[in-house]
Amino acid sequence: MDLAITPLPGGFGARVDTDLARATGAAAARALTDALHRHRVLVLPGQHLNHAELLGAASLFGTVDAATDRRYTVPGFPGLTVVSNLHQDGTPIGIYDGDQEEEWHADNSFKPQLTAATLLYSVITPGEGGETRFADSTRAYADFPPAMRQRTAGMRAVHSIEQLGVLQSQAGGGQSSIAAGSLAGHPEVEHPLVLTHPVTGARSLLLGSMVISGITGLSGRESRALLDELLEHATSAPYVYSHRWKQGDLVVWDNLATLHTASPCDSSRHRRLLYRAAVR
Repeated sequence: MDLAITPLPGGFGARVDTDLARATGAAAARALTDALHRHRVLVLPGQHLNHAELLGAASLFGTVDAATDRRYTVPGFPGLTVVSNLHQDGTPIGIYDGDQEEEWHADNSFKPQLTAATLLYSVITPGEGGETRFADSTRAYADFPPAMRQRTAGMRAVHSIEQLGVLQSQAGGGQSSIAAGSLAGHPEVEHPLVLTHPVTGARSLLLGSMVISGITGLSGRESRALLDELLEHATSAPYVYSHRWKQGDLVVWDNLATLHTASPCDSSRHRRLLYRAAVR
């Protein structure tokens, strides 16, 4: 399958012009996953996908995971999560209402198995705000001086869903965007501070501004100082792509090679609806 691929400015991410509703089979899967591993973020504009087609597109990148929080799962499509600031009868229909800045993170780092890739498909796009920003944590690590790479070699960090929930609630005035009910009591997990990608072999920083409670073997102060230094570097301007959503955009990112965050969106003025799928 031949894809029309245009690298995005800055050397990170690429635009792919293809109709995902027609992309099927092993050749399409190989072409798309190869492009994802090469560019780390793919932007596929102008899609017209129903729920089944979106799940079919996600399956090209791997095995689709069931949604974490069933309250916001699309009925009949357990692999799709509603991401929205819309309400029905006073109740949010999706996760992430968007009024608050989201933390930098990699999806599901609080679980033993990391998500390999995530897809977001925009159906209702806000006129202002709600951008998704991506950090090239692979190139950021490659640009570190040898001394910092040596310093972080072998380090492991503790990822805590409980801490994430508490900090999100504090930042959001009592509101948490995570699936607190279904994930309460989830045990802490350790992951390498520097990941080695299972396909490309490239190394990247696995960080999270709220989910990481500390680095194994370091004091709280030492952990926070190092984590802040690493995150400041990885999310600095040379490594960041900010995606301004348009209706029909589908963006997929390599969760083992990047970090991401969402910009605030004023839900009192702008409506927002996306569907998300994750694969392993």
